[in-house]
Order: sequence, then C-alpha cells, then structure tokens
Amino acid sequence: MHNVMVNGAAIPAIGLGTWTLKGEVCSELVAHALSLGYRNLDTAAVYDNERAVGEGLRFSGVPRDNVFVTTKVWYTDISPGELERSADASLQRLGLDTVDLLLIHWPNPAIPLAGSIKALNAVRDSGMARHIGVSNFPTGILAKAVRLSDAPLVVNQIEYHPFLDQTKVYAACRAAGMAMVAYCPLGRGGALFEEAAVADAAKRYSKSPAQIVLRWQVQQEGVVAIPRTERKERLAENIDLFDFELSDEEIAAISRLGCRNYRICNVDYSPKWDTPA
Repeated sequence: MHNVMVNGAAIPAIGLGTWTLKGEVCSELVAHALSLGYRNLDTAAVYDNERAVGEGLRFSGVPRDNVFVTTKVWYTDISPGELERSADASLQRLGLDTVDLLLIHWPNPAIPLAGSIKALNAVRDSGMARHIGVSNFPTGILAKAVRLSDAPLVVNQIEYHPFLDQTKVYAACRAAGMAMVAYCPLGRGGALFEEAAVADAAKRYSKSPAQIVLRWQVQQEGVVAIPRTERKERLAENIDLFDFELSDEEIAAISRLGCRNYRICNVDYSPKWDTPA
C-alpha cells in the first residue's frame, strides 16, 4: 500500500470510510477490508459506529499498529475539556489506547478556535492521539488553525471528487505540509462515471470508472481517498489502483470536470470565518 507522508505521519493512500455503516454490517466490512489489505480506517463520534469499527479491527487479526485509525470530535464538543472528554469516549468505544489521527470534525464559529486547537494539542500530548488535524475547514480558518497549533496539523479532510474543484483548499494544505483527505471521493449517483474523461480512461486501462476516479485522487501529491461502500465486492476494486498510472492529459481532463462545482455536503464559507480566532 502506498503511503502519503505528511508532517511526520505515514497515511495509507486509500482508506475505508465508514459513514452510515452500523453494527454487524460495519464490523464485518471493516474486518473484510483489512483482510484485503486496507490499513486505513476512518470513523467519527457522530457516526455512532466506533464500537463496530473497533470490533472489526480486533476480529480481523491484523496487528493494531499496522492500521491507521482516524476518528473525529463533533463540532458541538470542541471546547476545552469537552474535546478531551470526547476523545477519551471515542477511545473507550473503539477499544483502543490511542488513535493515529484525531480530527475536529467541523469548525464551530460559536466556540473560539484558539481553545479548540489548544485542546486538540492536549489530546496529542497526552498520547490519546498520535497525530491531529481538522475536517471541513475552509482556507481562512485552516490558516488560523495552523498558526494556533503547537504541533503540526496533519490533514484537512474535505469533500473532494472530480465534480468539485478544491484547488484552493488543496493549495492551502500543501503549503502547510498537510494531506487533503477526500471523503465522498466518487461523488454520488454514478453520473461521474458516465463522463467521457472517466469512461474512456476506464476502457483504455481495463479498469472500472470508480478505479479511474480513485486513481485520479491518489495520483495527486498529498491526497488520500476514503471511499465508503457497503458491498464487499467493491472493497477489492477500490484498493486495486497501483498497477497503472494516468497520464498528465488524463488527469487534466478529469480535473476539468470540477467546473460543475457540485457539492454533496455544504461547508460554510461565509465571512464570519474572517473574524479573529
């Protein structure tokens, strides 16, 4: 598995997103994914599946230290004290002593950023998380978070797929030495797969359209993709990306689809993020 190296962290370029996966279905998918070679699991407190993710990890038999585990603190719980308690509760549900990466799930304009970042650093310093980062942070507040953090922030996890141009956020992440982790990397509804730039490449390489899109993601420096699926047969397909390479022209053709600016999850880019932290 190819790793993305950022600010001291080695993050597997493809991971398993677990949003909406619950209970036994979730734990079985996690265990199966790990048996196929996945070494990157993404969950969150608000997903209500951390316990199932932990059970899947243990059931798989893959050594804990071989798997990069990410969880996130919900935006209502990022004030000092609350953030640390949320992180500890996540560890209890996962059945782990530490996570590889803890993220603030969304920024919260009602809670001062400085306190949230200080608390995030405290979680790292205590050993509950090996690395820290953020999720759904627009460029302005991302720059503030980077300045406020004593420890390097490792990632900004955002929605990213060919129908959504994220070049500004990507540039900000790269300037800070951070990875950009893409959730919803395949978009939604399958329309993306019918685009000529994707479909034609799939035929040329004898790959599925999903594999072409995911290859487009991981071939960009500093990008990690965490596709989510409920279908076990898709798990093997989504990780089988490292025996071919898209040309610069193919990458550019797929990137041009971003002009559609189609967003599945809305992020607030309003001017309030320009106020002092």
